[in-house]
Amino acid sequence: MLYSTVAETYEALEMTKKRLELTDILTNLFKRTPKGLIDKVVYLTQGKLYPDFMGIEIGIAEKLATRAISTVSGVSEDDIGKVYQKTGDLGAAAMKVLKQKIQTTLFGGALTVERVFSTLKKTAGVSGSGSIDIKLGYLSNLLTDASPLEAKYIVRTVTGNLRLGIADYTLLDALAVAFVGDKTSRPELERAYNLSSDLGLVAKEVAAGGLKQIITFKVKVGSPIRPMLAERMESAKEIVDKLGGKVAAEYKLDGERLQIHVSTKEVSIFSRRLEKITSHYSDVASLVKEDIKAKNAIIEGEAVAIDVDTGDYLPFQELMHRRRKYGIDEAIKQYPVSLNLFDVLYLDGKDLTALPYTKRRATLQKILQDGDRLKLVPAITTSDPEEIEKFMQEAISNGCEGLVIKDRNSAYRAGAREFLWVKLKREYRSELTDSVDLVVVGGFHGRGRRAGRYGALLLASYDKETDVFRTVCKVGTGFTDEDLMRIFDMLQKYKVQHIHPRVNSKMEADVWFVPNVILEIIGSEITLSPIHTAKMDAIRKGAGLALRFPKFTGKIREDKSPEDATTTEELLEMYQAQLKKIEAEPAQEVIGKE
Repeated sequence: MLYSTVAETYEALEMTKKRLELTDILTNLFKRTPKGLIDKVVYLTQGKLYPDFMGIEIGIAEKLATRAISTVSGVSEDDIGKVYQKTGDLGAAAMKVLKQKIQTTLFGGALTVERVFSTLKKTAGVSGSGSIDIKLGYLSNLLTDASPLEAKYIVRTVTGNLRLGIADYTLLDALAVAFVGDKTSRPELERAYNLSSDLGLVAKEVAAGGLKQIITFKVKVGSPIRPMLAERMESAKEIVDKLGGKVAAEYKLDGERLQIHVSTKEVSIFSRRLEKITSHYSDVASLVKEDIKAKNAIIEGEAVAIDVDTGDYLPFQELMHRRRKYGIDEAIKQYPVSLNLFDVLYLDGKDLTALPYTKRRATLQKILQDGDRLKLVPAITTSDPEEIEKFMQEAISNGCEGLVIKDRNSAYRAGAREFLWVKLKREYRSELTDSVDLVVVGGFHGRGRRAGRYGALLLASYDKETDVFRTVCKVGTGFTDEDLMRIFDMLQKYKVQHIHPRVNSKMEADVWFVPNVILEIIGSEITLSPIHTAKMDAIRKGAGLALRFPKFTGKIREDKSPEDATTTEELLEMYQAQLKKIEAEPAQEVIGKE
């Protein structure tokens, strides 16, 4: 298959933002793709070579890509840099420079998808002494034979900035239409994706056997399952009324959610956003080997930093010291953890996700040998809201965030956020503060003491319906100097020249970012705003929802993916609940205030 077919498709995708048109363009590409290549084409369209959980990146920085463009074109790196400054896109700069080259020389043989993929795969596998020159050689060879348009997307791919403005759900729609016939089969494909976290594998299966093969899709140890997520409500009574009858209430711990895959060969640990982080939790892997009685299993739990002297839980930020790149072994010693298990999804050849919560909890209890640092999450079963409130106060006094209330008959709905699990947190019940997780989409240059960093950040919530991020607030308070420097460094790899296609903003930021970094924010209330776009026009024409007096809590949610951020729908529900609460309170006379 010619790579030009893929590049032309990417160019067509870039020319539209309409969801239906995007789906049609991708459907046409997938229909034209040989079945043996469909997984590779899907990975390339995601801007990668493998599913995220494999943790393999191509590993070419913009500086090295610029050198490759210079080597092939004969144009100096400085001149390429000037073109890049004007276009704001190194891929576009490569296309422009190579168009000039074509006027005097002919490029080589036509590139195929197979060659591009295999070359990038070899590039990703290079490391150690001399790796820079080897990578430069691989990329230069591709660009030598690439047309200007192909060069644009090869350069974007290798630098991690494909920027097509499409998400996984659009790809699933296109796969459903291409290989099953219409979008009605999308839920089955989405289920397979949620159970495997591997869109290339789903594409390969549906291309080979259609819907029949997808329906029989199996959970596999080593491929992380996309986590089931919880909704939120204001009170224990509301939750009991919503779920009906007896519910299970579990501690909501202030730690990092881990999905742990146990096999006879190894223990693999994945974060909530499905990154493989076994090296950061090697002590947890050892605990699981000792205390879980299973040959093969997939279990979920919360790792919480603990005080070694008292055994008390410590705040989330203490745990994030383990997520450093260097000195991991030392961090593991300095910040020991307790692992609190709350679910089992697979056990010795059996997929347990369809079983009710009560059976999964009982199964987990059977295979777990309780210890000081590996235990079941504390839980109660009740239909009494007052008992839930008391249990919540106990959880908070023990250093937890609150509770997760679960429907006792609920299956494990991979990748879903439904009213089967409901969060009840202290903040949601407070008149003054609400905690939300928002995505950084823009930055504003700092002044004075904050010069050289970002003085404030533009934050957005996730609109699941349209698959975009809509702004909620501009935040500049609550940051320590250390926070500002760390966040500045984190954001550099996501910096782009123009607003990202999946960001909707009326506000102009000094710097724009690919939505990726999530911060936990508190605020006094949710209010209407003409300048923020979350749920624009939902309450009043020309007004969106905004967070009033936002403040950074100190938590960078590295355990969450951008699509796990607080949604615009959740913000709307919180706003409406807030209004009901105000209306229900008796009017009070305020003396001495205007």
